[in-house]
Formats: sequence, structure tokens, C-alpha cells
Amino acid sequence: MLSNRASNISPSITLGISAKVKELKSKGQAIINLSIGEPDFLTPDKVKAEGIRAIKENITKYDAASGSLKVKEAVCQKLKRENGLDYTPDQIVVSNGAKHAITNGLLATINPGDEVLIPVPYWVSYPEMVGLVGGVPVLVQTKKENGFKVTLEDIEPHLNEKTKMIILTNPSNPTGNVFSREELENLCTNLVEKNILILADEIYEKVIYDEEFVSIASLSEEIYDKTILINGLSKSASMTGWRMGYSATNKTLAKAIGSIQSHLTTHPSTITMAASVVALNDCEEDVNLMVKTYKERRDYIESFFKDWGRLDIIPPKGAFYVFIDIGPLAEKIKADSLSLQVCDDMIELHKTAFVPGIGFGQDDFIRLSYAASMEDIKEGLKRFKTYVENVLED
Repeated sequence: MLSNRASNISPSITLGISAKVKELKSKGQAIINLSIGEPDFLTPDKVKAEGIRAIKENITKYDAASGSLKVKEAVCQKLKRENGLDYTPDQIVVSNGAKHAITNGLLATINPGDEVLIPVPYWVSYPEMVGLVGGVPVLVQTKKENGFKVTLEDIEPHLNEKTKMIILTNPSNPTGNVFSREELENLCTNLVEKNILILADEIYEKVIYDEEFVSIASLSEEIYDKTILINGLSKSASMTGWRMGYSATNKTLAKAIGSIQSHLTTHPSTITMAASVVALNDCEEDVNLMVKTYKERRDYIESFFKDWGRLDIIPPKGAFYVFIDIGPLAEKIKADSLSLQVCDDMIELHKTAFVPGIGFGQDDFIRLSYAASMEDIKEGLKRFKTYVENVLED
């Protein structure tokens, strides 16, 4: 009954954790949720008001398949203003979230058998997306001592005539690390010289603390032409449920992506697109408040692990995640998957949810999300410390 494509896909571990949290909460259990991958802020009022206005003014009919001209112009203005990038509306395709934009980009470029380099640790959906479009995901192991930021040295053993693309996430989910301009220039210049496309997932670009954010497409004209820039409003404007993402590419790719989308979904909700114009143009104060709050939480977590001294973390410079090294627990916990066991123990014994690193390809780590209240973060870390101390002293 099922296609090979459907039979071979793996369920999302992050969504599985969320479902388990909801199930336990429905049974009356109080769960501290440090697993969620969405902002704990509400969509800004001015954005919601614009969505309501769009409904009242009956902006509810079909629009252009690649997105309304107004929202594409707003995207272009944003990219120029914030990233120093020159795009025209015919280079933009507005999609139903960044995940949809990534899938469109893969469909437009990847032929069966083409290899796509995916640095490890990776966002859980990348390998599945590549496989769904007929590509071959090639997992590139990175090094903890480099903050899990991929290097040319990591990539070179995997390069061959089938290599078509690399997916780069900056800032990173799950590590929260951020590439410097020098790192990106060295990496991307060499990749483009080898005619490798770059899918640049920059969805967390606004959530950054210690580094200047550098958009990959801004590095050079050659890199610009070979880059599929992916972004959206789920993280920056706390619009996860609105489903607004976009791609920015050269005109040839944009036309292909728009054609693909026209047959699969047409365009995002016209209500979402109307509201997104405001989110793109007029939400700087809301974003700054979110980032300030995230940084306070980040700083607390870093101090916690530094003072505790039992486990390492990858110091996050962006996004709202901390990648915790649970390798020291391996000698005490004998399981097929260390990270799954630790996360199961935490949710069952200590009513606290993390995401197992195996979902990101790194089983000796777990991911903590600090898109949660400081109260929950402090209590969750307290419970985690108790669990780890008990395991190590057993």
C-alpha cells in the first residue's frame, strides 16, 4: 500500500517528544518542557492586527503562486537593509514556512542519486527531506573542538562527481553556534569553485548574541549565484503557526521553485502574507526584546554549567538551544541509545523534557531549549543535575 518513499521516512524525534509532553500533561502531570523549538513569545500585536485587517478587508482570494508582490517587495527590502543583499521580487518565492522553502529548493535542484552534504549534528528533517526528493544525504561528521562547525577538512573526504549541494545552518540548530565571516568565506569560496550549491538555512539569523551575523549570499557574486537562501518569520517574529518562509535565489532557480510551488501548494495564506509585511518592516523592538531575554537565559545556563563543572556544553552564540555533552554518562548507562535513555529517564523520573541528540546524529549529546521561562530553566537544570549526580555516583 505505501510507497517506498513513505515506508523509508523516519518520524521526527522532536515532534515525538512534543507529543509525549502533551500526552503527559493531558494526564495531569506537570512537565517542564525544555525541548520545544519555538519562541515562548507571542506574535507581536501589530502583526496580529494586520492579519485581522486582511480578513476584514477580504484579502482572502488567490494571489501569485510565488507570493504576493507586497510581501516579496518587503522581503527584498529586508535583505537589502539587514544583509546588504540586492534581490528583486522575481528572485523571491514565499512559501508555507522555511521547511517548505527548503523542500522546494531541493526539488528544483536535486536529481535522483545526487549527493547532498549534511554536517553532523544536523536539524532532524534535513536527511529526510533530501531522501524524499530522491537525493542521497551524505552525513559529514564535525568535531566538538571546532564547536561542531563544519570545515573543508571535514568535507573533503566526501566530495566526488555526485556531490551537488551542501546544507549550512547558521546559527545552528541544535548547537547554537555561529560561523564567523572568515570561516564562511574560506568554506563557501572553495565549495563554489567546485560547483557545489549552498542551501543556506538562516532562519535563526535574528537570534544572535556575540557575533555579527553574515548572510552567506553576501560573501561574493559567485557565492550569491550558487546560494539558495532560506529564511522566514517563525523564529524572528514568533510566527510558527502562521507558516511563512521564503527563498532568495538567482532568477533561473526562483522561476523553477515558483513553478514547482504552483503545482503543489500555490502560495501561503493571503492573511499570513499580509501580516508578514508588517513583521518584516516594523518589528525591530519586539525582536530586540526577545533576543535580550534569550541572552539573559543563555548567560544563566552557561554560568550554571561552568559552576557545576561535571558536563560540557557547546557555548551557544545564537538561536535558543544548548547542546549538552552527556558522554561522561556512557559508562554508567548501558543502552542502545545513550541520549534516548537519558531523555526518557528525565521525562519519566524528573518530569523534564529534553531532545535526544541521536535525532541530530550525535548520540552523546542532548539539546536543551531555553525558549522557556527562567523559572522552568532553573528548575529543569536543577532536576538534570540531580539525575546526573545520581548516575555518576551509582
